[in-house]
Amino acid sequence: MNAAPLTRLPPGSTIGILGGGQLGRMLAIAAAQMGLKCHIYAPEVDNPAYEVAAKHTVAPYHDAQALSAFAAQVDVITYEFENIPVETVDMLAQLRPVFPDRLALATSQDRLAEKAFFNAAGIATAPFADVEDAGALMRAVAQIGRPAILKTRRFGYDGKGQVVVRESADLAVIYRSIGAHPCILEGIVRFSREISVIAARGLDGQFAAYDVAENQHANHILSKTLVPAHVTSETAKKAIEIAQTVARELNYVGVFAVEMFVVPDAAGVEHLIVNEMAPRVHNSGHWTLDGAVTSQFEQHIRAICGWPLGSVRRHGHIEMQNLIGHDTDRWLDILAEGHASLRLYGKSVAKAGRKMGHVTRVFPKS
Repeated sequence: MNAAPLTRLPPGSTIGILGGGQLGRMLAIAAAQMGLKCHIYAPEVDNPAYEVAAKHTVAPYHDAQALSAFAAQVDVITYEFENIPVETVDMLAQLRPVFPDRLALATSQDRLAEKAFFNAAGIATAPFADVEDAGALMRAVAQIGRPAILKTRRFGYDGKGQVVVRESADLAVIYRSIGAHPCILEGIVRFSREISVIAARGLDGQFAAYDVAENQHANHILSKTLVPAHVTSETAKKAIEIAQTVARELNYVGVFAVEMFVVPDAAGVEHLIVNEMAPRVHNSGHWTLDGAVTSQFEQHIRAICGWPLGSVRRHGHIEMQNLIGHDTDRWLDILAEGHASLRLYGKSVAKAGRKMGHVTRVFPKS
């Protein structure tokens, strides 16, 4: 039996957040600004979200007793990353409303299920094939061709859990190198740029999308986001329509991101190939904290509490840059820039490849 559906929560209510990283931190800050409290649940002893939340629980995601106690202290539950066990969400959904629900979570956790969902909704993706074992990889390569990308079906992010299958590669070695896990083989898409749509859908079905963002990567990690993206108005419109289709088909509640490749044809016409979705606030939407009327974090809180969605109007031309590892050593220089807004995540140790903060620069519209 599922928990009673959420009605509009009043200020003073408590939001439960699964996960205590920087996304949970920024969600908790946004909630506090609207008179709401947050209770963070995560297995790690040290997390940046704990510092800004009213309460936190440190316990495994499969601890039924701790989860029940957590649910009893909150009014609605959400999550800040997509590797939360679906079983955890199933259990909590018996006790409190959980947004986004298990369908969005389960779909995004499995790359094969995600690609199948997109195609069933009429959304184009790269060609793909299921790879259950080394023999299936040989058949998939024969179908997709080389070069291609072999990805684990689950728990991959920032370039982890994937490898390029090149012409001379030994397929058995490749499969073992990725841990012999269930995988998906994807054809390589020759694209001109990557874009993303950050959007939200409310409990009442209200939909709002921010202007399309253009993303640049370094070492498989998002380095910079530019808004608006350098695409045609027709491409931007199609990208937002794709996001709206995803939200509708999943009956989604909350903020989410859809990443896409822009692929021009011989005539220069731009086509869109969807890469993946994230059922949560997203790194490429961090610019909204300083560059839009309503940040993606406030928007997510509004949506899951049953509140009206806020304005997605941006303030100007935006450049958001991730601060990775010791990039944060430049904090003083960044603060000296008149048009830069610095956000640090409160992480105690700077490591190579670790997202430590970001800086957003807002330039007036020309």
